[in-house]
Amino acid sequence: MSHLQISDSHWQSCNYHLPATHQCISTIKGDNTYISSLVIGRKFLYTGSSNKVIRVLKRDSLQAEFDHEKLSDCMIITGNGAVKSLVVSTDKIFSAHQDHKIRVWRVDENELQQHKLTHLATLPTFIDRTLNVLLPKNHVQVSRHKRSTRVHHNDTVSALAVSRDGLVIYSVSWDRTLKIWHATDFKCLESVCNAHDDAINAVVVSCNGDVYTGSTDKTIKIWRKLKSPEGEKHLLSATLKKHKSGINALALSTNENVLYSGGSDRLIMAWEKSDEDDMAGVGALRGHVKSILCLSVVLDLLCSGSADETIRIWKGVEKCYFCLAVLEGHSGPVKCLTSETDHSRSSNASTSYLIYSGGLDSDIKVWQVFIPL
Repeated sequence: MSHLQISDSHWQSCNYHLPATHQCISTIKGDNTYISSLVIGRKFLYTGSSNKVIRVLKRDSLQAEFDHEKLSDCMIITGNGAVKSLVVSTDKIFSAHQDHKIRVWRVDENELQQHKLTHLATLPTFIDRTLNVLLPKNHVQVSRHKRSTRVHHNDTVSALAVSRDGLVIYSVSWDRTLKIWHATDFKCLESVCNAHDDAINAVVVSCNGDVYTGSTDKTIKIWRKLKSPEGEKHLLSATLKKHKSGINALALSTNENVLYSGGSDRLIMAWEKSDEDDMAGVGALRGHVKSILCLSVVLDLLCSGSADETIRIWKGVEKCYFCLAVLEGHSGPVKCLTSETDHSRSSNASTSYLIYSGGLDSDIKVWQVFIPL
């Protein structure tokens, strides 16, 4: 497999000459709090911010400039500190928080019409906490002078992921742990303590159940559910080392054959699955001039957001990657991204995409990108 060393100066090397056209079609102004998480759920865009607020925005309203207060169909104040991550699982929204908690919100058809979220639970639940407090074997040492139960996160819950069937939630934390939760009864199914040597910032899960975690310790770890003397558990399958600084974001390609990682070293690494089902680093995407903070995949495109205040759109063609567009408009680091295909504006000549971005400038921007076929 050939090594990929990709930068703007290599665009012509694979004879790809179809740049994207793009425009910012909407900006939703914030209120002096940065946008820390974004996720698409049905007809809505859910946003989490540094001031504890989850907002629900109608996606079909995000096509022009509007007063952001009129766009908010629902605004929920939660916990303490930033809402670090949001995931959608069937009729529920799971949110990760700076106050070490995970919160669960119900969205059903009746409430959806009224644009309301109902708080269902806070993880770990009271029952889970109580059962684990009573069993000494479920107590772990979290610092030199502190012990806790295995179900508790003891620092910011930094990221969440959901299984393809929506039945399992994965959480990672700056406390260096990976935890697995049942999405129905909210029980903590498993806790991997000391999963990394430093804070964990990112997690993604494949359809076959492999879990990828990225950490400030510069490594990506792959966890696979295997049989052990204690039963089936997620055990370390591989450790990927290429980054020179901490890893902030992870994303899987649509076919899950490629893992992308973004780090504070300004690189996006591409890791490709081999015939032996292992991941090998095959190249680095260069272009951003500051830390990579977020990644999003839609069809065959990779979107990256950076502390350099830009978003880059990448496309892989015959093992070469090209930066098709640089989206400029944020006045602060781009902290979170999500994306989707815009079927209503796609044609025989091009495919249309909608990119949603949130930044430390407090703004949410909606970008329309057209890729020639």
